[in-house]
Amino acid sequence: MALAPRKKILILGTILALIALAATQWRPLLDWLEGRNGTGTLVLSGNIEAHESVLGFKTVQSRIVELPFNEGQWVKQGTVVARADDSDYAQQVAVAEAGLAVQQRQHDSALQNREAALRTVNADEAELALRQADLRRNRDLRQKDFVSAAALDQAEAAYKQAEAVLARDRALAAAAERNVLVAEAGIRSAEESARLARIVRGYATLAAPFDGVITTRQAELGEIVVPGTPVITIADLDHVWLRAYLNETDLSKARLGQEVTVTADSYPGKRYRGRLSFIADKAEFTPKSVETHAERVTLVYRVKIDIDNPSHELVPGMPADAALALAPR
Repeated sequence: MALAPRKKILILGTILALIALAATQWRPLLDWLEGRNGTGTLVLSGNIEAHESVLGFKTVQSRIVELPFNEGQWVKQGTVVARADDSDYAQQVAVAEAGLAVQQRQHDSALQNREAALRTVNADEAELALRQADLRRNRDLRQKDFVSAAALDQAEAAYKQAEAVLARDRALAAAAERNVLVAEAGIRSAEESARLARIVRGYATLAAPFDGVITTRQAELGEIVVPGTPVITIADLDHVWLRAYLNETDLSKARLGQEVTVTADSYPGKRYRGRLSFIADKAEFTPKSVETHAERVTLVYRVKIDIDNPSHELVPGMPADAALALAPR
C-alpha cells in the first residue's frame, strides 16, 4: 500500500532531522581530531627511553677485582660500581712521587747554593770597596812620596784581583739563580708526572656519574678487560624521554618546547608532564615494526619528549602515549 503524502513528509522530515543532528554531533569531533579549531589534540605513541651512560676503563688493562652491583640495582652518584687491579698503577704513582721528592731536595740544595753565592758576592763587594780605598790612599801618599812605587803597584794589583773575584762570583751567583729556576721547573714537571700517575690509577675505579639503575653488566668479576671495554651501563630514571614518531602531515602542528601530557597503560588515569624537546630535521619511513605496507611507507619524523620521572614509575621499554595540543591551522 502506498504511503499517504502526509506520512511521506513526516518520514522525510524525520530523516532530515536525524542527518542534521548527526552533523551537529560529529562535526566538532572531526574538527577536534583534525585540530582545525585550535583546541585539538594529537596523540603520539612510543616507548620510554632513559639517558644511559656506558662505563668502561679508559686506559687500564687489568683484571676486575670488584664488581659489587647486579643488573636492576639502584646506585647513588659517586658510588664505586667496578674496580680493576691497580697495583701496577700504584707503583707508578710511588715512582712519580719519589721523583718529586728528589726534585724538591734538589730545589732546596739550589736555594742554599744561591744563598751562599749571594753572600760571597756581598763579601767580594766589601773586599773590592776596601781595596779601592786602599789604592786611593796609596796614590795620594805616592804623590807626596810617602810610599814606594812597589807599594802602589801592590795596591793596584790587590784592587784588580778583588775586581776579578767579584766578577767571577757574580757569574757563579747568576748560575746558582738559573739552577734554582731549573729546579723549580723540575718540581713542576715531577708534580705533573705524579698527577698524571694518580689520574691513570684513578681510571682503575669506575664510579656512578649520577643516581640511576644498572641496566646492563657487560663484564664479570675476575675478567681481564682492555681499555674502552664496556663494563657497566647506568640509566638515569629521574629524567626519561619518550621516543615517538610524528606524521609528515602533522609536522606543522607541533612546536618545540610545548608542554605534553604523557600517559602509560601501566598506570591508568595517571598523567606525567613532558616537553617536546626534539624533532628530527629529516623524514624517515615508519619503523619496520609496523606490519602493514601502507603504514610502513608513510614518512614520519622522530620526536623526543623529555619527561620528569621522580617516582621512577616510567621505565625503559614501557609503551606510552603523548597528547600534544595542536596549533591552529
